Amino acid sequence: MHVIFVEPAFPANQRKFAHALSQVGAQVTAIGEAPWEMLGDSLRGVLDGYEQVSSVVNTEALGEAVRRVQARGWVDRLEATIEAHVMAAAEVREACGIPGTSVRTTFLCRDKPAMKEFLRGRGVSCAQSTGAESRQEVEAFVAEVGYPVVLKPRDAAGAAGTFRADDAASLAAAIEECGVDQGASVAVEEFIEGHEAFYDTLTIKGQVAHEFITHYYPNVLAAMRDRSVSPMFLTTNRLGAESYHEVKQLGRKVIEALGIHTAPTHMEWFYGPKGLKFSEIGCRPPGVGAWDLYCAAHEIDLYREWAAAIILGKPTQQCTGGYCAGIVNLRPNRDGEIVGYEGVDEMNGAFGEWIIDAHIPPVGSPTQPVEAGYMANAWVRLRHPDYDELRRMLDVVGRQVKVLAR
Repeated sequence: MHVIFVEPAFPANQRKFAHALSQVGAQVTAIGEAPWEMLGDSLRGVLDGYEQVSSVVNTEALGEAVRRVQARGWVDRLEATIEAHVMAAAEVREACGIPGTSVRTTFLCRDKPAMKEFLRGRGVSCAQSTGAESRQEVEAFVAEVGYPVVLKPRDAAGAAGTFRADDAASLAAAIEECGVDQGASVAVEEFIEGHEAFYDTLTIKGQVAHEFITHYYPNVLAAMRDRSVSPMFLTTNRLGAESYHEVKQLGRKVIEALGIHTAPTHMEWFYGPKGLKFSEIGCRPPGVGAWDLYCAAHEIDLYREWAAAIILGKPTQQCTGGYCAGIVNLRPNRDGEIVGYEGVDEMNGAFGEWIIDAHIPPVGSPTQPVEAGYMANAWVRLRHPDYDELRRMLDVVGRQVKVLAR
């Protein structure tokens, strides 16, 4: 089976997808932006072909590269695993007659107002929302729904470019930040109070083959704005708990409604005073290393399972559920240059056996801004059989390990 894989080199974990395809017996041709010689021996060693393009999100350039590959032989699949790449891949897939996730499904998984409108029509409980292309449209929605509201790009991932407005002044600031007056089209949504988490799957032929539930502490918007917070997310091994039954039902309903066939999914949800609410879904793996946590928690190679789903059409491993796993982001006390750390030795002494891995940038490294996310600056990943104990350990690390900057 011959698979074209889009952008194998960046970010770094993209290499795992290419290696996994090769491991399950696929012929792998990659299309990426880096020169061939920059890929490194390990990645080059699993590729049967490579096409360099100026941009993998340029549909015309990507399509031309795919047709060059097709001219050399049959292509069974065209796969992309980065949010920004999936629409160009879907458009080229349909234009070139390659099976896979459709343009329609991809559009609905990217355009937040269209996604919610479509799913509300199929009985999925979502926040009230709309698409807006002018200040007047934003203000009209707020007049109808009331504060607070959230403004975000229609196709953003995570909390990128997302702003909460609680009154007229903060709404005006959010409109300016989102570029609405400069012609930007945005999603405007009712702000949903409650706990935020995500439900991820690997779906094969429309059926959930593997599933994972992961919790944010605190919610993402707060985590990406407040320097004093050491944000974390934890994946649970309590998937059989009755409290998660509704979440899993919701996820399956959304997957079926959107026509997702064989693909990873990443679905955000809230639970609060208004009950369980769907937030959004991506037809791709989650970001910020969540799959690495799933591999560590469930003692499987999820990248290989993804490849097996595509090539073999079935899972080849079972999740053990032996552990929960989580990450805590450690932020410097100010922007600038890292000058030292406190508490690292104590952390290693207390929790060393449970540490999966850590990123501790060397002294002299420039800091990254708070909004850069969970893997900016320093971070630590741990696992433990008990969810509550893992959360306690991550909280201790977040409070006691200090990143000092000047």
